[in-house]
This record gives sequence, structure tokens and C-alpha cells, in this order.
Amino acid sequence: MQTPSLPTVPGPETGLRWRSIAADDVDAWYALIRRMAEADRPGWVEDRRDLEQALETASGDPALDTLIGLDKDGAARAYGRIALNPGSETESGFGGVDPQWRRRGIGAAVFGWQEARLRQRLLSEHRKHGVLRTYAEEANASHVALLESAGARVVRYFTEMSRPLHTDLPDAELPAGIEFQTFSAANSDAIRRAHNEAFKDHWGSEPRNKERWAFTVGHPEFRPDWSFAVIDSGTGEVAAYQLASFDPESQAIHGYKEGYTMLLGVRRNWRGRKLAPAMLGEAMRRFRDGGMDNAGLGVDTENPSGAHDLYESLGYRPTHREVVFDKPVL
Repeated sequence: MQTPSLPTVPGPETGLRWRSIAADDVDAWYALIRRMAEADRPGWVEDRRDLEQALETASGDPALDTLIGLDKDGAARAYGRIALNPGSETESGFGGVDPQWRRRGIGAAVFGWQEARLRQRLLSEHRKHGVLRTYAEEANASHVALLESAGARVVRYFTEMSRPLHTDLPDAELPAGIEFQTFSAANSDAIRRAHNEAFKDHWGSEPRNKERWAFTVGHPEFRPDWSFAVIDSGTGEVAAYQLASFDPESQAIHGYKEGYTMLLGVRRNWRGRKLAPAMLGEAMRRFRDGGMDNAGLGVDTENPSGAHDLYESLGYRPTHREVVFDKPVL
């Protein structure tokens, strides 16, 4: 099979000069991210390390899978990138346009480039199917409208939830023979393997290899002191785990400092023992002791495990939603 040609980047009608993103673009790229965040007020904002990692990961080639649009003065006004994990047919699309440059067709041009680049990549790897997946804040009407007009369809909703820590906290007691063990380098890989097992059948989840895991637990926002495994004292096995983070921008975004449960899972053989509520109670105590005002987490709205109801029973309340859009490209 002949490898298809690379997709054409957006043209001069956008008023921008386009090329791939290089390491020395990170400052300009991050400044663009911050301008977008100030206008859109998303629930989460990429950190500089997230941008650096996007240029280092094995899920894409920065020379081919990233795009930045520069104005005549060299300021970054738009960007796009795709990430496709080895063996996956679902590509994650990321992008955005400076608030002052919106409503000029630039966002649609970036999405079109993402779609074309994914198609070229899938064909070159002899894949028969592929999906471009994009997450959008439900409250960001222009982003949602752009994806709908491009032919993407809604496939999932994720709800962000938060709970004040100044009220009584739920019980964190574990069953006999099981104990909390704070995250460390010694138990990190066992937790990674437990996570891959616990999320094997979850919608949209893909196994985390050692590279992706190292980025997660090496991220500046990761809090190992608030993170832990639940260990079976008899066997030393990881039964469950909770990994936490703290975004220093949380007070500016939400109006309160929030400790965030970014990963929570229970392995199949230990389910039904109320480990999840005990872990969340323990996490809340660690967050509060660390000076946080609230505890936060995200949940798949259609999660069949009843997680949404559990979180509400523990005092978490919805704050906003993300919409997941898919567009088949092959």
C-alpha cells in the first residue's frame, strides 16, 4: 500500500503562519493556553509540563502530529495536535484558538487538519478503523458547536464533582486484614498494574505503560503524600488505590483550594467490601490536613458501577460537565 501524502496545513486565509511545534515554542504555546483559560474558565488547565510531555511522548511525532499558528509578530494564536497510543484506534485531539482570533474559521481548519493527519497515520499503519476523539467543556458553546458542525457526535459525558471539607467527613475504616500504604517508588508499579486491571473493562480506558505512568506520577501536580494503595496485609497485594493531585490554579478557577482524586480503582477480587468509600474518606482527611478547602473528582456519567450515586452519598456535588465527541475517520 502506498503511504498517503501528509495533510495540507491551514492556508494563508487564516491570517496565520503554520508549522509544527518545537521545544522552543513551549513558552509561546503556554501563553496561548493561559489566554484561552482566562476566557473559557475550564475545570482544568494544562501545565507547562503537560506541553513538554506532549513533545516527548511515544504517542505522536511532534514534527507530524502538532501544529501551531503564528501571527505576523510571532505570537501563538492557535494550535492543534493528535495523540495515538500504540495499538489504539482512538486518537485524542487537542487544540484551541486565541479568544481574539476566534470566529474566523481557524478552529474548523485545525480540526480538519487533525482529521486528515489521523487518516494519513492510520492508513500508513495499515489500520482499517479509526476515531478522532475530542473533549469539550459543556459550557463552552463555541467549541461544542464547532465539533457538531464538523460531524462529530456525542458519545459520553463526564461530570466533575466537589465536596467541602469543613463538614463532617465519612468513615475511612477498612476491613480487617487490609491497610493503607502511602504511595512510594516501591509500590508505584504494583499500583500501575492494579490500575490496568481495575480499568480493563471501563469505557475509553487504555492500559498505562511505564512511560505514561512515569509521567502521571512525576507530574508537578501529583501529590504522593495524598496518594495511597490499599494493601492486603496477608499477601502484600494491591487491592485498591487512590492517586491525588493539586492544581495551584484551583483557587483562581473554582474559588477554593481543591485536592483532586485523579485515579481511584478497586481490583475485581476485592470489590463489594466498601473500599471505595473508605479510600475517599482517607483522601478527604489527607486533603484537609494539607490545607485544602474541597475534595474533587470526575466520574463517567454512564458508569454502570453506581459511582455517581456513591459520590453523591459522600457529599460530592456536580460542578460542571465535559462532553466527549467522536468522529470516525476510516
